[in-house]
This record gives sequence, structure tokens and C-alpha cells, in this order.
Amino acid sequence: MSHRLQLEHILEASRIVDPAFLHSPQFESEPLGERLGCELRVKVETLNPIRSFKGRGADYFVQKALKRGQARPMVCASAGNFGQAMAYACRKHGLPLVVYASVNANPLKVARMRALGAEVRLFGEDFDAAKLEAKRYADEAGAWMVEDGKEPEISEGAGSIAVELLTYPKPLEAVVVPLGNGALLGGVARWIKAQDKGVQIIAAVAKGAPAMEQSWRSGSRVVHERIQTIADGIGVRVPIPEALEDLQGLVDEMLLVEDAAMLEAMQLAHRHLGLVLEPSGAAGLAAIHQYPAFFAHKRVATILCGGNLTEEQMNAWL
Repeated sequence: MSHRLQLEHILEASRIVDPAFLHSPQFESEPLGERLGCELRVKVETLNPIRSFKGRGADYFVQKALKRGQARPMVCASAGNFGQAMAYACRKHGLPLVVYASVNANPLKVARMRALGAEVRLFGEDFDAAKLEAKRYADEAGAWMVEDGKEPEISEGAGSIAVELLTYPKPLEAVVVPLGNGALLGGVARWIKAQDKGVQIIAAVAKGAPAMEQSWRSGSRVVHERIQTIADGIGVRVPIPEALEDLQGLVDEMLLVEDAAMLEAMQLAHRHLGLVLEPSGAAGLAAIHQYPAFFAHKRVATILCGGNLTEEQMNAWL
């Protein structure tokens, strides 16, 4: 059965994405593994110009668009990290970009998007409200509305993480991936399951934003009126149908993670790994921490996928 995300594209992305985002550190953390009761491998996706994994998918998407001759103004919506990634890629390739973000968006992320050359417009109370307005504007302006999770190249670029992850000598038993709109999980799951069907793919979902988990379980799209979580990067209330379809047959389980568990995971990462993670970036680690019996004595990997915190958040949470 054909899949929307192509393995050859994921492999290509692992070779041509901007080197600033490729070959991120991955290692076994013995102290943190002992603390969590498993053999833990971490993939650190915060040590790059935008402090998140999103640069991989954005760069691959823009490269492929230009190769097809589709150079035109772009619009996207973002909680902050995808907007930074698109701003970085568009600036590199000389394309104009407008980003819509919520009026409640992380001010550090908003400032960084602007510093990277994007025009940032604040609209609505959350990400999905901002995205609706971005779509309206894109239609009006004749610009390209770029949706993270809808454009296959963005997921394929994110899948390059899995190509690197599987080069580690010891085979994995489970990989835990934060789930927002599905681009990261879709790309990673697609590559790993094609290489080793025995590896469990586990999604970590914010309990206060369960639309993706409920849609996956029910087999039909579930939309929520509001979300309530500190994890803005995975706070999705309106799932993208294409992203849900990408996950079918590839994901073994989805675990709902409490905000409190994400805060504890952020503190554990800071103490044991010397890393600053945002709640979304620590969601995979939080799932391992909150559901110890699920991962006990297994060889587990997780992707630490974002680290953009304001000074106030660092003081309050770390």
C-alpha cells in the first residue's frame, strides 16, 4: 500500500537539509535512564539556530519548492518554532514570509521570528485561530499557505531524525515522540517502521490538548473548542486530516501527558543533561516519566525537540 511520505525523500532530506540541523547529538544517558527505570537514548534537537527540530522540515520543503520552480510569497501559522524554521529557510533562499501567531504566543519566539526576517501578525487566542486567519489572508493575497503537517516535505524532512537515530549501534525497543500536528511523528514513524516493524512508536500528547489522540483512537477527526496546556508547541485542537492519515498503521500507542509531568521532565533534563527544554520539547521524556511501567527495562529513545523558553519561564519552571 503506497504511503504519502516517501522513504527516498526522507533519505534525501537526511543528506541535503541545511547542515545546521543535521547530525544532532544522540547518546545514552545512564543517570537519567537509571532515574526513569529504562535504558534511555536521547536525541537532542535544540542545539541549532532556532532551538528546535523544525528547521529540518522547513528547509527541505523550501528546497523542494524552489527546485519545482514554485518561488512565491509564503504564509504560515505557528506557535513559534515552525515560524522560526520557515523564517530561517525563507531568508536563506530569498523568499518573503508572513507568519500568523496567537496574541498569546511566546514573546521570545515572536521576537526570533521577526529577527529572522518574517513579518509576524498576531491574531486570535490560540494557534488554530491564528491559522484560520492565515488561510484567509493567503487566499486574499494569492500567497502559498504552508501548513506544518499538511505539506509532505515537512514531515519527510523531520523523518531525517529517524535516519540518524537508527545509526546507533544498539537496537531500540521503543521510540517516544511528542505529537502536535503530526509532522514529526509521521516522518519518524514512517522511516522507523520501514526499517524495523518491531520498534514500538509511542506518541506523547498533552492531556490538555487531546484532539490528535482522540482522532487517532476513534478513526475520525475530533475537533475541540479550546485547549488547556502549557505545551504551546503541541497544543493542537483542529487536527490536519493528511497528518492523521500519515499515522495510520505506524503508531502503536498514544499517551496523554500531564503538564506537571512535562515540568518535571524539563527539570530532569536540566539536572541530568544540562539542557533547557520547553514543555513540548520535553513531552516524550515526560511520557516515560509518567508511565514507568510501560517502559520499564526497555531500550527507549526520545526526541528532545524544542528549547525556546523566555527568561520568566526559565525562572518559574527550572
